[in-house]
Amino acid sequence: MIPPAAAADFLAAHGWAGAAILPVAGDASFRRYFRVVDGDRSAILMDAPPPHEDPRPFIDIARWLAERGFAAPIIHASDLDQGLVLIEDFGDVRMRETADAEAGRETALYESAIDVLVRLHAHEAGALPPYDRAVLHREANLLPEWYCPALGIEPDIDAYTAAWDSVFDAALSGRQVTVLRDYHAENLMLIGGSDSLGLLDFQDALAGHPAYDLVSLLQDARRDVDPVLEAAMLDRYKMITGVGEDFDIAYHVLGAQRNAKIIGIFTRLWKRDGKTRYPTLCPRVWRYLEHDLAHPALAPVRAWFDANIPQGLRGDPMALAAQ
Repeated sequence: MIPPAAAADFLAAHGWAGAAILPVAGDASFRRYFRVVDGDRSAILMDAPPPHEDPRPFIDIARWLAERGFAAPIIHASDLDQGLVLIEDFGDVRMRETADAEAGRETALYESAIDVLVRLHAHEAGALPPYDRAVLHREANLLPEWYCPALGIEPDIDAYTAAWDSVFDAALSGRQVTVLRDYHAENLMLIGGSDSLGLLDFQDALAGHPAYDLVSLLQDARRDVDPVLEAAMLDRYKMITGVGEDFDIAYHVLGAQRNAKIIGIFTRLWKRDGKTRYPTLCPRVWRYLEHDLAHPALAPVRAWFDANIPQGLRGDPMALAAQ
C-alpha cells in the first residue's frame, strides 16, 4: 500500500500539497484507496491504474447518482491518464460492522438500504450497457471455468449453458433500471453517524433487472443474512413497489446466477491471484445458491448441479482441493 508515484504531484496540483497519504484498503480488483489528510479536512484518493482499471465509469455514475439525490462521493479532482481520482471521504463506518456490532439496528439498516433501492428504481436506467443474456452467461460460466477445474471436476458445459438459457427470460423481462451490481453491506457507508447510506463501488453498473441489487444486498457473500430478514426485506420492497410474482422468479434466477458467478470469481482470486481469503467465503455462497436452486423456476439448473457437482464438493475450494 505504497502511494502511487504520481500521487504527491496530483494532490499538489489540486490544493492538497503536503497532505498525509494514509492507506485505507485495496479490494478484489487492482484498485487501491488512500485517505488524504490535511489539517481538519480529508478526502479519499482512488488509485485505479491503467490499463487494468478505468475510473471513467465510476466518475460518470457518481455524478449521475448525485444529480438524482443519492449519496455518491463528490468527485474533487481526477487525472485519467494516471488513474487517480480524489473523492469525498465518507469516513470508516460501514453498514456491515455496524449491523454486526449493534443487532438492534440491523433491521433498520437493511430497511434504509431497501428504501435507497426503491428510490433508485423510480428512475429510468442511466446510459449504461445492458445486463443482457450474453453477460449473464459469461458470468455464470465463471463457476465451471474456475471452480470445477480446481477440484478436478469435468462438467458438461453444453448442458450448463442450456440450463441457464432456459431460465434467463425471467431476468431479462420488464423494466430496466440502473443496477449497481455490488450493493451490499461492505459498500454502504453510514454518513455522519446516522442511518443515511453513502454508496461506493458502483463503477461496473449496468442497465438490468431491479431484483439484482436486492440479491446483492440480501444474499451477501461477505456476511450472513438471516433468511427471516431476507424475506422481510424482500416483502418490504414488493409492498412499496407493487411488483408481482414474476419478481420472485427473477430474484431467485438472478440469485443463482450471481452466486454461481461469485463462486467462480472467489476461486479465480485464489488460483490466479493468490488471494486466499476469498475461497473461505464460498461455503456461505453455496448455501445461498442452493436456496435459490430450490425454487421451481430453477429446476433445470438444479438438475445440472445435482448431476455435475456432488454435495461433498460444494464448499471452500481451497480446503476441498487439499483433502
